[in-house]
Amino acid sequence: MAAKAARRPPAPKPVLVLNGPNLNMLGKRQPQIYGRETLTDVEAACQAEAARLGLRIEFAQSNHEGVLVDLIQAAREKNSGIIINAGAYTHTSVALLDALNAAELPAIEVHISNIYKREAFRHRSYISPAAVGVIAGLGTQGYLLALQALARLLGR
Repeated sequence: MAAKAARRPPAPKPVLVLNGPNLNMLGKRQPQIYGRETLTDVEAACQAEAARLGLRIEFAQSNHEGVLVDLIQAAREKNSGIIINAGAYTHTSVALLDALNAAELPAIEVHISNIYKREAFRHRSYISPAAVGVIAGLGTQGYLLALQALARLLGR
């Protein structure tokens, strides 16, 4: 029997995995675009991958822009990095961009669908300038890839 890879001790500050509007409807809303996994499924997969990588995560979702801004602002002191799927706010929110810039943390932008194969208004991301990278179109696996990338950026 092969030995299991040793898990690293958790990083001191958790990574914030932040989800914007309508992501609470995953598994129900347009499954032909977003798949059948629920946000609870995504969180469980992220928790498992984070543990494997020696990271801890805080997982949050809000349909309210101000709540997302508050969470990003708080992350400056209590988190080591941010993974953000801002949903529709990606394409509209200068406030999220400003909060991400003010947080001064490595951030990775995630989209379940390929935003560049969709409506033209989705091709523009206001938050990308604050992100070290963008993952789009790989389904919910994008969250796990973002965790892997952040682990490397954080020296895990």
